[in-house]
Amino acid sequence: MTTPQISQFGLVDYQTTYQRMAREIKSPSFQEEIWLLNHPAVFTLGTAADESHVINPHNIPVIKTDRGGEVTYHGPGQLVAYFLLDVRERKLGPKALVKKLEDLISSILLEKDIESHFVEGSPGVYVEDKKIGSIGLRISSGKSYHGISLNVDMDLSPFNFINPCGYEGLEVTQIKEFDSETTLEEVESITIKELMRVFQ
Repeated sequence: MTTPQISQFGLVDYQTTYQRMAREIKSPSFQEEIWLLNHPAVFTLGTAADESHVINPHNIPVIKTDRGGEVTYHGPGQLVAYFLLDVRERKLGPKALVKKLEDLISSILLEKDIESHFVEGSPGVYVEDKKIGSIGLRISSGKSYHGISLNVDMDLSPFNFINPCGYEGLEVTQIKEFDSETTLEEVESITIKELMRVFQ
């Protein structure tokens, strides 16, 4: 298969993007795409989310979604990638797709000389036992949407307003803590290079 079209959207509203994704995968003229972007501050709840894990939203919007997983936070300076893929055509089951995206995040981090690891039963990517990358997907009629988030250069404090991914006391980190010179634009460029390699 050909590489999906990769589009960069910058800072875009979550709700609008979510609705657009849901429309695109149902379109008769569906084309595979990967969207790179970041969102204004928002908490999102997956289908498995317990709302009690939002401890105090502090005026940050809380949006219910149809992705898998628990509660997470998106904000400026976090790289988000949404994968609108024909997983049926690619013969990618849910576990294989999650593994592919975990490996993608790890390869991006390695480009910054950051070693990462996985935690059994808890999708995502960790550095020194702190979560740096999250995965939440939805597969419908053989198509995937939603995707990954990677903390790059952001205000991490809103993660204290929730139990991230449903885990009380789970600590988070970001690339900036290991490379003070990093920028979202640089990490986005690395991500595009890695996407071209993974999906070529």
